[in-house]
Amino acid sequence: MDPEVLTEPRSLPSVSELLEELGEERAPHDLLVASVRRALSEARARLAEGGVVHRAELVESARRELAAALAPWPRRAINATGVVLHTNLGRAPLSEDAVRAMREATSYCDLELDLESGERGQRDSHVSELLARLVGAEAATVVNNNAGALVLALSALARGREVIVSRGQAVEIGGRFRIPEVLEQSGAVLRDVGTTNRTYASDYEAACNERTALLLRVHHSNFHLEGFVADVGVEELVEVARPHGLRVLNDLGSGCLVDTASLGLPHEPTVQESVAAGADLTVFSGDKLLGGPQAGLIVGREDAVRALRRHPLARALRCDKVTLAGLHATLLHYLEGEATEKIPALRMLARRPEELEAEARSWLERLHLPGASVERASSAVGGGALPQARIPTWCLVLDPSRLGWSADELARRLRTGKVPIVSRVEGDRVWLDPRTIQPEEEADLLAGLRTAIQQ
Repeated sequence: MDPEVLTEPRSLPSVSELLEELGEERAPHDLLVASVRRALSEARARLAEGGVVHRAELVESARRELAAALAPWPRRAINATGVVLHTNLGRAPLSEDAVRAMREATSYCDLELDLESGERGQRDSHVSELLARLVGAEAATVVNNNAGALVLALSALARGREVIVSRGQAVEIGGRFRIPEVLEQSGAVLRDVGTTNRTYASDYEAACNERTALLLRVHHSNFHLEGFVADVGVEELVEVARPHGLRVLNDLGSGCLVDTASLGLPHEPTVQESVAAGADLTVFSGDKLLGGPQAGLIVGREDAVRALRRHPLARALRCDKVTLAGLHATLLHYLEGEATEKIPALRMLARRPEELEAEARSWLERLHLPGASVERASSAVGGGALPQARIPTWCLVLDPSRLGWSADELARRLRTGKVPIVSRVEGDRVWLDPRTIQPEEEADLLAGLRTAIQQ
């Protein structure tokens, strides 16, 4: 039998033997050992299933494990899915100005220093003042994400007391993040009213009592109710809350500062509308429709925001300097009236179908791929925003059966290339949507497609 073909677990080399063969690899010893052990573990599993292991492959497997452990992360990826705010791909890509500001903040900076007086300053003051001005709120503050913003608000304003929420809004969003469980963890007590599909102002009114702290409204993230439905807007909730001396907390989820109708989309409630309607606090994400880095933004009345700032959780949930720098640069785009031109997510959503068709046909002409075509399709906003909106687009569509592969195999080859290309698979074909491809990525996209198909 060929000594290089291993058929039994006892024939596998020891960790020491493999380490000798990897002697030229420059890496920490503990990392080398871990890589070798993972390679041996995979080999044992293969043998247990009745397979064989080639010794040379075992050494290469250990090298691959080592290379993967030493590789920089996260890796830049090309989003060809057509989902603009793709959670698995990091949601909103940042503007050039935001990236530049974040890089600048990696050095020493005036994070908590008033340069004029030389005294200690407030960490998020520049961002909070700008944000409050943009949405017309009395005050604002920032934490690490919107889930944190909601937990902080409930902990500071409703601990040990009841929070009234519609049954149709006791929702679960990504990562099994459920509103009833959030309320429980914050120390607040859930009081749900109405039904899944219909809730009225009178339901909230009937539930108000001396134990009530606030009325909570939660954005429908990733789903949409239609048909026999009734909902209560922020303004109506405020009318119910005021006579009882209660606050209204509006969780907008994605959070938007522009009218999405101007982008050819259905209208998404804006932060400005929530503030104008009288919500005491409005919380929303920074890395979705806003188009900035991950953050939880909180705007509203001065006394309510002050209560959150003073809560012990505020320090645990605060943002770092790099995030604040990127967020400030993003908000400046809105102040200067250039958001739809400078913020990539908004720019992508505004792209016209005829422009996308021309781009997809240009790729088709340059690639000369057998069985490829350009076809109508739909893009999506993503990030839980406007789940019912299907945005017209055109895609480059690849039929891998012409190459003897499955669609999943071609998609894997694209994902594992030098620059990962993430596509979508539908009907045993691979679809590439130009809506979410940035201009500077086109060369890498075409090179990655050629390489994946030639392998």
